[in-house]
Amino acid sequence: MSRAATLTTRAALVGVDFGHVDFAASLEELSLLSKSAGADSMVTITGKRSSPDSAYFIGSGKVDEIAQVVADQALDIVIFNHALSPAQQRNLERRLNTRVVDRTSLILDIFAQRAQSHEGKVQVELAQLQHLATRLIRGWTHLERQKGGIGLRGPGETQLETDRRLIGERVKALRARLAKLHRQRETQRRARGRNNTFSISLVGYTNAGKSTIFNALAKARAYAADQLFATLDTTSRRVYLEEVGNVVISDTVGFIRELPHQLVAAFRATLEETIHADLLLHVVDAASPARMEQIEQVNLVLKEIGADHIPQVLVWNKIDAAGLEPSLERNEYDKIQRVFISAQTGAGLSLLRQSIAEFAKTHLTERLNLPQAIDQAEALDVPDPE
Repeated sequence: MSRAATLTTRAALVGVDFGHVDFAASLEELSLLSKSAGADSMVTITGKRSSPDSAYFIGSGKVDEIAQVVADQALDIVIFNHALSPAQQRNLERRLNTRVVDRTSLILDIFAQRAQSHEGKVQVELAQLQHLATRLIRGWTHLERQKGGIGLRGPGETQLETDRRLIGERVKALRARLAKLHRQRETQRRARGRNNTFSISLVGYTNAGKSTIFNALAKARAYAADQLFATLDTTSRRVYLEEVGNVVISDTVGFIRELPHQLVAAFRATLEETIHADLLLHVVDAASPARMEQIEQVNLVLKEIGADHIPQVLVWNKIDAAGLEPSLERNEYDKIQRVFISAQTGAGLSLLRQSIAEFAKTHLTERLNLPQAIDQAEALDVPDPE
């Protein structure tokens, strides 16, 4: 979906309740995703099933119901709140006589629209090509015919094989480019490590307010908007805090439930800022009814990328909308566990700075004491008798 085309794209949203998640919150999220992609949601069609249908994902009767709505309202697209197999997508498009997009394709489309940096664009293209490679046959009638005509006879390679080979070559080139960008990031991180710079990554569910917090702390101008995936590219800034000096804060891409695996893999280089951070500020939308499930989803992705061992502070943002007061909570070991703030109004930001400074001081003390601790351990080490 191009940016121009999506401005007037009339869509039907389809959600199936399997009884596993907060269905209402999931549908609300699909509506926001569709809006972010530029689709105008005209109707939402829901159903209940115990498991997906192998041919259509939904039942045949529900397909007929959707087909009738598409015809009556002259809709351009049907967007499913689920990942569809290539066969299901193909079968649905034939029955509905319109374009069908699943949740994975929708998120990939938003990422393609929003990526600004060279690295972000490379990562999005890689993810899209990996997704496309499984669906090449869909919608093409000529692919299985061998090439013919003057200058094309000979090897007998089908168009489908050619397309797959070209995609394979492009994927290989994109991976090589990402590997180079990864090495550059690694060099920058090593330089920060040599300077003993404390690094913080903002993580959290999409639209939780990470970029607004980043702008407030770093006095930066990162793009922030009330929409899903406003930030795709990692941005890092130095911030001076009294008592500890300079720290580095990074704003990262927002997480979402059922984040496409292609994106987790393709964005690994970007998310490595998170893996190598000394502290994670896990930003939570305090006003969202689904906030506990969103916290769980973010923690699942953090585990998937190997960042679940990093110290974490929960930053409950948007307290003005949730009717809460700025405050700071500690656990039984007197470590800061939660900070309640509003990045929009500035309430509680001083508490957040205090939290970062406290963790940074502890980290710096531990780092300075480490060589001494190693020396003491080596002095106490008794060699085994021969």
